[in-house]
Amino acid sequence: MAGRVLVAGSHGGVIAAQYGALAGARALILNDAGIGRDRAGVAGLDWLDAIGMAAATVDCMSARIADGRDMLARGVISYVNASAARCGVAAGQACADAAARLGRAPLPHGKPAPFAENRWRMAEGPPEVWAIDSLGKVQPEDAGRILVIGSHGALLGGRRESALQIAAVAVVLNDAGVGADRAGIAHLPVLGEGGIAATTVDCMSARIGDGRSMWESGVLSYLNDVAERLGARRGERVQDFAARVTVAHAKRRAPKRDAPGQS
Repeated sequence: MAGRVLVAGSHGGVIAAQYGALAGARALILNDAGIGRDRAGVAGLDWLDAIGMAAATVDCMSARIADGRDMLARGVISYVNASAARCGVAAGQACADAAARLGRAPLPHGKPAPFAENRWRMAEGPPEVWAIDSLGKVQPEDAGRILVIGSHGALLGGRRESALQIAAVAVVLNDAGVGADRAGIAHLPVLGEGGIAATTVDCMSARIGDGRSMWESGVLSYLNDVAERLGARRGERVQDFAARVTVAHAKRRAPKRDAPGQS
């Protein structure tokens, strides 16, 4: 990938920007993920500008997030950094046109500033609640936990097999503006088939790529059937949803009492 223009389905936050920079890309096009709280969905653009890497995002409503092929085919540029603007890339251009222009971009002149994804235990449980910056930081021991994950709720390339494979009690993701073909929430029904209560937060309520922001200020936007059966509703705070799941989990684990007259 060194020296190439990458059209990647990831959101335009700092995490994905760092991956592109570390891969040695010449330039990078990402998905704006609905822009979101504190403009987290495009925060990677300025971060890359600091090392001279041209970068842009496509409007999440123009192409599916997590699907680089779809972004190249029908994406429309929404935001550009100064380095990309000097290559003639501008909002409103077709992604394919912008990618061709970025082929003439100079190589970055520096290395990216250190940026680490993290995990935090937010509640002891049971079940424990963990805030995790991205799906890439999920671990096997997260089975049986409530996971509040900063990643978008899309399936990679729309593939069902890319869904989270951990048997969590509940999962919260970011809706990334929902976007074209409702790709930003495609994870929810697939997780529901496995009995996992899954929801997304409104991208304007919490920063994408930031698990703690999701926990601290996230507000539910979409839910699967399992979450709805627990009584969760749109507009509920993530912390209240976690409390609801915890109560339901305790009831399932409580020993059953014999009916009157039985021993």
